[in-house]
Order: sequence, then C-alpha cells, then structure tokens
Amino acid sequence: MQDKQQVQPQGQAQDQTQGKVQERAQVNAQDKQKEIAFFDGHALTDAYDVFTPQASARLAAAFMELSRLKPPARVADLGCGSGAFTALLTHAGYDCVGVDLSAKLIEVGRRKYPHIEFAEGDIEHLPFPDASFDGVLLSGVVHHFPDPSRCAAEAFRVLRPGGRFVAFDPNRMNPFMWLYRDRASPLYSPVGVTENERPVLAREVVTVFERTGFHDVSSHYLSGLSYRYVASSLVRLALPIYNFIDTAIFGLPFMERLRPFVLTAGTKRPAP
Repeated sequence: MQDKQQVQPQGQAQDQTQGKVQERAQVNAQDKQKEIAFFDGHALTDAYDVFTPQASARLAAAFMELSRLKPPARVADLGCGSGAFTALLTHAGYDCVGVDLSAKLIEVGRRKYPHIEFAEGDIEHLPFPDASFDGVLLSGVVHHFPDPSRCAAEAFRVLRPGGRFVAFDPNRMNPFMWLYRDRASPLYSPVGVTENERPVLAREVVTVFERTGFHDVSSHYLSGLSYRYVASSLVRLALPIYNFIDTAIFGLPFMERLRPFVLTAGTKRPAP
C-alpha cells in the first residue's frame, strides 16, 4: 500500500511563493532612509562635488557624446546631488532638470543655481509622466542599487522612443575601486559610502538595461577623473598619488577595461 502524499492547497502554495519573492525583493531593495541620511549629511557642508571641475566637465562631455543628443534636448539628471552636472548640461544648452532623493541636497542646488529646475524624487518612482525626456543621465547612481532593475525600468519609462540614457559608475575591475570600495576586499573602507554601494561590472550593468528593453547598450571606460574630495582623511592624503596613477597608467590603451569608471549607454527603441 502506497503512502499518501501530502498535497498543499493551491492558494497556500501561491502564498508561499509570493512570500519568497517578497523576501528576495527585500534583500535586494535599496535602503532609502540610509541613502537619504547619508546624502543629507553631505548637504550640511556642500562637500559632495567630489570631482574637480575639469573631471566634471569631462563627464558632462562624455554624456553629450554618448547620448548623441543636441541642445535643447530635454534631459533628466538623476542622482544630481547639489547640481554640478545639471548646471554643466544647462550651460551647454540642454533643457535639464536635476532629481535627487535628498531634499537637502536639492535645496543646496536651488540656492546655487536658482535658474535651474530641480525636483526631489526617488529614481525607482520618478515624479514624471511616461515619455517625458529625450535623455537621461544616471549620475553615479546605478551602483547604489543592490538590484538596479527598477532604476533601469524607470529610466526606460520616462524616455521618449529613440531617447538615450548614459550612466557612469565606479568600475569593479579597477584595482583601486575594488580594494577601497568592494566589500570583498580586505582593505574595504565603509567611510564615505552607504551600505547599498558597490562598484559595478560593466557586463552586469549592460545585462540589466538590455533586459529592461534598451537596445544598442554599450560600455565605455574613463580614466583621469581627478577627485577633489573623499570622506576618509587617510585616503584624502593619498589623493594626489591616486590622481597621478589614474592619469599616467590607466590612460594607456591596453588598460582601458581597468579604468576607474565605466559608462553605460543605450537607446529606447522607437515604436515600429
């Protein structure tokens, strides 16, 4: 005589499956309150323009090149902080709005650039209608999401058909970024970063945006982006050395994929 197998009711099985999905989502969710507290703290001293003006200008120029957009295209600078890139793109003639999760950094941006549009907002739930923008700049924010899928989906939603996104993030393949910023490194420092952050691998970012529906997604690498500020006082002493090595060594052609920053760009396919 065979033993009777226990069969779960269909509704109970579905509830358990949904519960597991919710648990995984919680594990991969960005802790918004920690992000807000971290960046609000930087607003007190307005010290979060971490790059030199020359480095910021190079990143803005990279956006213009990779986005293929001409002024006065409508652009969203997501993760704008106090507005450094928003101001550069506005000055270049783009119709640009800066968006950040930190209300206090947005206040700083409005004081510094009263002629520029800023909006407080969560990148995973943007306060804009569908197809509002020609271009999206993800200003060093993809690496702040344990799972950037929702971030990519919102960028896709607010872009018009044929619109372009460009993202820049620290490259996990760069030895300095890995040693100092990756939790797997024995020299990892939590000073000046949030718990959500980790340098990215270019191929993983490409995969996320391709799965979202973007096409023509590509990776590009930048070196020579000099820092003017880091939170750790010890690392701050070594900044001149890092900046020199970054320019002299990682600028060489065969070091391209090891450069400190990876840029990702892609297109929202036009409707057939």
